[in-house]
Amino acid sequence: MPAADMTLASATSSSPAATRKSGSAPEKKYKCQFCNRAFSRSEHRSRHERSHTKERPFKCLKCRSTFVRRDLLLRHDRTVHAKDGGVPLHSEVKRRTTAKADTSSAGPSKSSTSNDTANLEQIEANSDEMVDIEAAAMLMTDFQAKAMASQEPEVPPEIPETVISPTGPSLMEPSVAYAPGSVSLPQMPWDTMMPHTVTEHRHSLSSNPQEPHPAFNTTGALGSHNHNLPPLMERQMSGMSASDSIPPSFHINSSMAVSGLATPGALSPYPSMLGPVSPVDYRRSPGPSQALTMTKAPQIESEEQCARIYENIKHYDTENALLDTFHLPSLNTLNRLLKTYFDLFHPHLPFLHPASFQPAEVSAPLLLAVLSIGALYIFDQDQAYMLHIGSKVLVNQFLQNKENFSSRKCPLWTMQSTLLNMIFASWSGDPKGLEWACSIKSLLANMVAGNRYELKLRSEAREGAQPNHEQWVEDEQCRRTYYAVYIFFGLLTLTYNHTPAMGFNEFDTLELPSSESLWTLEVSDDEKWRENLTASKIITFRQAHDNLFQGEPARYSAFATRVMINALFLEVWYHKRSPEALQDVVTEYKLRLALETWEKSLELCEPETVVVQLSAPHKGHPLIFNAMAISRNTRTRLVVDLKSVQEALRYHDSYEVAAAMTNARDKVQRSPEMLKVIQECVDCIEVAAIQGIRWVARTSATNWSIEHPLSGMDLMVILTLWLYRLEHDEEPATEEEMAMYNKLRNLFDEDSVDIYGAKLSSTVARLWGSMIDEVVVWGITKLMGEAFKLHSQALVGYEDAMSSRSGSATPSMAAGGMQVLEMQVAY
Repeated sequence: MPAADMTLASATSSSPAATRKSGSAPEKKYKCQFCNRAFSRSEHRSRHERSHTKERPFKCLKCRSTFVRRDLLLRHDRTVHAKDGGVPLHSEVKRRTTAKADTSSAGPSKSSTSNDTANLEQIEANSDEMVDIEAAAMLMTDFQAKAMASQEPEVPPEIPETVISPTGPSLMEPSVAYAPGSVSLPQMPWDTMMPHTVTEHRHSLSSNPQEPHPAFNTTGALGSHNHNLPPLMERQMSGMSASDSIPPSFHINSSMAVSGLATPGALSPYPSMLGPVSPVDYRRSPGPSQALTMTKAPQIESEEQCARIYENIKHYDTENALLDTFHLPSLNTLNRLLKTYFDLFHPHLPFLHPASFQPAEVSAPLLLAVLSIGALYIFDQDQAYMLHIGSKVLVNQFLQNKENFSSRKCPLWTMQSTLLNMIFASWSGDPKGLEWACSIKSLLANMVAGNRYELKLRSEAREGAQPNHEQWVEDEQCRRTYYAVYIFFGLLTLTYNHTPAMGFNEFDTLELPSSESLWTLEVSDDEKWRENLTASKIITFRQAHDNLFQGEPARYSAFATRVMINALFLEVWYHKRSPEALQDVVTEYKLRLALETWEKSLELCEPETVVVQLSAPHKGHPLIFNAMAISRNTRTRLVVDLKSVQEALRYHDSYEVAAAMTNARDKVQRSPEMLKVIQECVDCIEVAAIQGIRWVARTSATNWSIEHPLSGMDLMVILTLWLYRLEHDEEPATEEEMAMYNKLRNLFDEDSVDIYGAKLSSTVARLWGSMIDEVVVWGITKLMGEAFKLHSQALVGYEDAMSSRSGSATPSMAAGGMQVLEMQVAY
């Protein structure tokens, strides 16, 4: 080999240690994915990226404080908690590290927390071998918090040891792949809760097209590296055969099986990774203890059933308008779409009955509508639109060809199909889709009225006798569909300021939806069913409404909780648009009382024992989490109502929406009453900030309901405009205003504020916009995200314009100068 080549080879093969020894600067090979700044070590890059993502993954187990770096957590523990006594955090790590071999086979105890801490130290020590130290840190600190929480009794003693019935789900294990020996997880009491008859069953998500969450593998930012610990969005048991063994550090009961989902199983002891275990907290909820169950998504079992589905479509397509261009997906794809609908969308609006939903038997238009929404959740827009248009065509043919049309004669599936198609169109981000949905609102409302009248006649014909299980399921599915339409119309009013298409008197004496436990109950004999129905106290809409306005908390289900906050939102909407609203102090007082009573009623909510595998920070059923988002918006509307922004949203032009946002400055005043509104706004963004902005940006689209970005729209506009006033008004900020400002600022670190300019108002607008449009299931969130980014630029651009007129040399911090210039027409 020539000497020059030998020199080059020796230079390229030199180790980092040799480079450091020679005194030359280390190679900066780790680049920030946000600003391309380079770092020599991955942990330095990870720490820097937190200035962009606002994540504080290191949580103190002795208080609610969170930190960007672990050394700050250790310093906090030494200084703040030293007076509390006990072993300092770092000393505990050393002690637990030496005792690791002994504790690895012991039962669940308080040492599980320190095991996690020790592993966190180990991960940091080996950070050169792990590119995504941030993901590992977030994961392990979540484990710590849940291990600490597990020391408290979660269920009363009378709960049976087996919390999942033998007939319940078998796929309940976290589907997280770890490098052997890289991490050791704390032992948990969940081991003893699992039935010992369940067999292990592992899937590779990438190799099995029937698995439900391929969407989590589509985000490229986390998937661009090789990690010893897989990224948070790509945890799966990829490539494992049935004989592969879980690393011994897990100590999880061998009867637990891997579900193959992209998030761990719902009974995992690490709920912050996948969200809540869906039952409402048993320590707060009255009622008998019940075994936890999980709803199984309907599936197609054979090619013969696929052929039957195709025949059903041909039967409904009387005009042969569809089959020339329509192609039915394969069996595996159909099952995948069904699973994503029932796993990801259905829990937020559970009006279908999964147990009786037979894909080969249900009406073709309803099946296509379900599949179209399932396709949205796997980001297959072409297939989603094909299925959506197919469903619309079939429903339209049925209604047009029906002789002597009457809303009383419309079968329930027409209402359900139309509702799903309207949901698809209204949140698609396409203004034409919204126009179509609005054009048939009255048709859907008439279907509800006619069908409800038929339900009333059926109920009266029983003359007070209890229905059997089959009759009850039929009636309950009708009621749930009516309320789902009611909720959807409420969201149209919330988002676009559309006049509600249904009034309160449509429901009046109608029973509220039952608990999910009763709705999904599998009944073996009629006598047992009647006992369960009698034990469940289901009240009417009128009773619940009267209780709320009389200040008396009522007990109802999670779905009913969502229904009642929708009713209160519409009460507030009607009140604020009445000519006497400014003088009507009594009505406003009653509305505030009803909202407070609704919140107190959450403590009495029916305990839900149906496990929902969704990622959300709220401990409870997702319906309650969604209802809490609407309640924040409702309380805000009592003070500030941004009608101009809502009306601009109808036409789906991000520049118009951003201009309406900025023009709404005069709606936001500084007052003690406004501070209460700002508290609601801060609570809204705090949910995302505590979870981690990047985490929420990449998971909320497929796990949280559409209610969250829709209800957060007004709140974030109000918050940014209030911050802008506080930062620019000549009147100095009061002590209370400064406390609120600092509370919000403390959610972010100093570096993140410098990225988008010196002012917090534009920072918050850009962060929210970036978060809600990163992963898009519903196109409306993309529109909102773009509008918020333009709004952020407008706030900075307006500030720069004012500075240049006054002779200030403040540099422009806005990106995209042309956009800022266009936005300045708003002033």
